[in-house]
Amino acid sequence: MELAVSRLRREILSGKTEPGERLVEEQLTRRLGISRAPVREALRLLAQQGLVEHVPRRGVRVATLSDRDVRELYAVRDVLERHVVETALPVSREADLAGMRAALDEMAEATRGGDRLRIAEAHRRFHLALVALGGNRQLVEVQESVLVKLQLYMALNLSREASAHEDDGLHRHEHLFDAVAAGDRRRVLEELASHGAHAYMT
Repeated sequence: MELAVSRLRREILSGKTEPGERLVEEQLTRRLGISRAPVREALRLLAQQGLVEHVPRRGVRVATLSDRDVRELYAVRDVLERHVVETALPVSREADLAGMRAALDEMAEATRGGDRLRIAEAHRRFHLALVALGGNRQLVEVQESVLVKLQLYMALNLSREASAHEDDGLHRHEHLFDAVAAGDRRRVLEELASHGAHAYMT
């Protein structure tokens, strides 16, 4: 079942499975080589993550996000990250930045290789590590839910992002990391202000 979740999640977040596309249990059991019960459980878990939707009388489909959904998700992310900036900066130990630094290194390597799914995964881990600086597990769980849905939106726009400046996302995160490492709250807030929905919706 875990393998089914991992494979279906990767297909969705890579854009291979398109938004609104039906996920038929019979087809999934044949393609994944597993019985119907673990497929149903995988779809249930993916629905909890906001990646698929159960539509009455129509079955299961890949989730879709409206522009309003995306703006609201970015607004929630902004509230969480601003809270961390106000309560957790400056960080007291260099080790606290390890998660953000590792995600940034992963993003740089993926950018050089042109692997946009890997870039998106690193992007999610970077922002998750940022909120983790606050030491509040409940906020981290909320942030994880928000970021997975935003990654779904990013998957829908991989082709558009590919035509833009590929290094822009990396540079934005480098600047944000430097500001966090310096403990400069004003600068972090400025970076976050230029780092939200417009970066992916314009």
